[in-house]
Amino acid sequence: MSERIENWAQETRVRPGHRERVEALLRDRWHEPVIVLHFGDTDVGYDVPGRREDGTVQGKRLVRRFFWNVLRGIGAAVFAVFALAHGERPGLPFRRTIGVSGPENAMALDLADRLRSVGGAWFACSPSCLAVVDTGPTATDPGDAPPPRIVWEARKPQAPELSFRKSTLTWPDGSVFRLPVQGRTEQQHLRKFVEFPDVVHWNGR
Repeated sequence: MSERIENWAQETRVRPGHRERVEALLRDRWHEPVIVLHFGDTDVGYDVPGRREDGTVQGKRLVRRFFWNVLRGIGAAVFAVFALAHGERPGLPFRRTIGVSGPENAMALDLADRLRSVGGAWFACSPSCLAVVDTGPTATDPGDAPPPRIVWEARKPQAPELSFRKSTLTWPDGSVFRLPVQGRTEQQHLRKFVEFPDVVHWNGR
């Protein structure tokens, strides 16, 4: 059931034209070939000392945290009943996949924290640059969307190490951000440029 829902969401939440706008923006900015991928769920889990799993700082927002835990418990119970009614095995609907890990004050937090307010996140890379761009809600027509906005950017030699094979960005302090690139459309797009193990054809294969 969850796979069918994911496939449906992937096909309906990204309108054609958003990727091309991001590509044009960064080709003009970087003067290099660009690969652009749409991020799936950016509400990733944190495994970093001093942060809760949802990314908030430990010791803060205690009242909000209490009410969220109550709502999450109710939602989990409803989801379990729904799954059982449809012959599915109940899972953990609000369990985040760990996407950020590292030491306290990890360098990866700069990117991860900026993603928390992004409406439509796209990851872009070139031979010497990386960026995350916000296009706003991708289900809207690109002609009605605001101009793409760069929310995070890094250039070599300061940029983290990108591995398409592992789908990760890794910083010098060992912190890691796992790229939430999901869905058949994005995997097919990536295969136009990358072959195992991490050979990149910047102008396409």
